[in-house]
Amino acid sequence: MTPMPPRFFLRAVLFILMIVPLAVAGAADDAETGIDELMTKYQDLGLFNGAVLVATNGDVVLSKGYGLANMEWAIPNGPDTKFRLGSITKQFTSMIIMQLVEEGKLSLDATVDDLLPYFPSDIGSKITVHHLLTHTSGLPNYTAIPGFFADDSRDPHQVEEFVTSFCSGNLEFEPGSKFRYSNSGYFVLGAIIELVSGESYEQQLNVRILEKLEMRDTGYDHGSVIMERRAAGYERNGDGYRNAPYLDMSNPFAAGALYSTVEDLLGWDQALYGDALLSEAGKAKMFEPFLDDYAYGWRVTRVPIGADETERTVVAHGGGINGFNTVIARVIEDRHLVVLLNNTGGTNLRAMQNGIFDLLYGREPSLPKPPVVEALNEALESGGAEAAIARFHELKEHHADEYDFGESQLNNLCYQLMGNGYMDGAIAVCKLNVELFPEAFNPYDSLGEAYMTAGETELAIQNYAKSLELNPENTNAVLQLMRLSGVGE
Repeated sequence: MTPMPPRFFLRAVLFILMIVPLAVAGAADDAETGIDELMTKYQDLGLFNGAVLVATNGDVVLSKGYGLANMEWAIPNGPDTKFRLGSITKQFTSMIIMQLVEEGKLSLDATVDDLLPYFPSDIGSKITVHHLLTHTSGLPNYTAIPGFFADDSRDPHQVEEFVTSFCSGNLEFEPGSKFRYSNSGYFVLGAIIELVSGESYEQQLNVRILEKLEMRDTGYDHGSVIMERRAAGYERNGDGYRNAPYLDMSNPFAAGALYSTVEDLLGWDQALYGDALLSEAGKAKMFEPFLDDYAYGWRVTRVPIGADETERTVVAHGGGINGFNTVIARVIEDRHLVVLLNNTGGTNLRAMQNGIFDLLYGREPSLPKPPVVEALNEALESGGAEAAIARFHELKEHHADEYDFGESQLNNLCYQLMGNGYMDGAIAVCKLNVELFPEAFNPYDSLGEAYMTAGETELAIQNYAKSLELNPENTNAVLQLMRLSGVGE
């Protein structure tokens, strides 16, 4: 073969160097357009109201707001809107803990009894820092305590008082033997950070992470502080919205009290690939999954992604707090990042995340369908629960492909009816949901709550027991059964 003359080789190289960026830019443009169209579809259906950021290798593919940060003043969401993060906070707490460990100020094997003098020693002597980080401590989840949100969540609490009142109950299992998600464990970790460091959790957060990374739009949320570009939190109310219930932010603390923006979380994501905050060895420990794929403030899974369904490592965590739900998901091998921050309460962000991943890997995403519960409101208003149920059956028979008939649909209607005091209708809707999803634990849990609210104790016990049988990890069913049986009173 005749060798290519140097000048032709140089021209070929220059041509390739010109073409490759254009091809990459074209792929990025396609992904940006596809993601924007997908999220607009979710917004149009009332399933998303918030901000989105998608990035690859730190380069932004899409950063955009959808819907309104404040519905009363029609102020739009944007990439710089500040949202409450809920449990995404936990990864920041775990980072501070690991920094203290690297500095020799704390051991992962240290027990709570060693670290918190006011913690009951019979329980604290069994629980290590590692157990708290991995949700294997056995501590009951304080947010699942019956009456907590109604009776205690609006009141401010000091850290020590909160730990002794809500985070030191009898263990649900032997520490280290099971995974059971518990906000109590991360609240206790915040208390440990304060005692070990001699500073408040907020001060440690600022000095150790936020100031180092110049995350100026992230911090510990205080309801009393005037904050620019803060999103208001809302919840669905039939076919509209209402303001989310007030929550004093001393209660979520190190388990869920942070706010941030999608753009600040990009900086956080990028820092996790370097060693500015933690050594490689420290990060390897932090991202090492224990039980149920849960590491230290992150869930780490191998997931088949894209058209070829190649398994990739996804490091992710979601959050939910009054009026907000959130997710941050990182594909490690390709350094993809998806951040979704929503300010209208619970919605299926996981489906949106997966749809975005599909688009990043050249696969057609599943498109959202309108929630069937929205199509029941007219029947509900004109004929009550009976008419709504009849309309549900009609739509399911003749329009099965046009609506989302998932388990959550009737569950949402059940709670809507309960919230308005229509207990007979709520029970009827919850019973239908149980019939449609007999192997799912949550419909039984909701039916149990409906019966309990209506004063039907025996029926409530039966349904909570069935829910617990289907899902032994359902802490709420355990607590409600104890309450209904008079245990601990």
